[in-house]
Amino acid sequence: MKPMANRSYLRLFLLIPMVIAMSGCLESSFDLAPGSRLPKWFEIPKGMTRNELSVTMDYYIDSHGRKAVFKIYAKGRLFPLKKVTGIQRGLYPIELENQPPGFPKGYPSYEVITVNGITDIIEHRKMEAIFYTTDDPRVWKELGVEQGKAVRPN
Repeated sequence: MKPMANRSYLRLFLLIPMVIAMSGCLESSFDLAPGSRLPKWFEIPKGMTRNELSVTMDYYIDSHGRKAVFKIYAKGRLFPLKKVTGIQRGLYPIELENQPPGFPKGYPSYEVITVNGITDIIEHRKMEAIFYTTDDPRVWKELGVEQGKAVRPN
């Protein structure tokens, strides 16, 4: 191989990790449970119903911390109607002080996520690719989030 070609491969080899570090690494992906309400930063488009919509959520870790990317889709459509990025509070999922009975160890776990000044709480009930939104006032209170108020992530 020519020395010039080796340099090109070396540059490419060095560039790939830098791009990954800047954009973050995908940690996990989830779908919103069909019976769960939409996250607060999404609205049901006019002329549609909740049953005609699906939401995906991807967790990323990058050099600035943890973030979640949400996409809302009209069912059967390839491209999202809207995509937003939120900041997750803390470094790890949050568990309640007194976990409710009937759940696997470590569950339910929660993520406090803020998108454009709007905060919502995401619930994971077990290790599966499904997530839920929660309106349980006890959960909101224990996690220190006032319902209906915008909260800055820690």
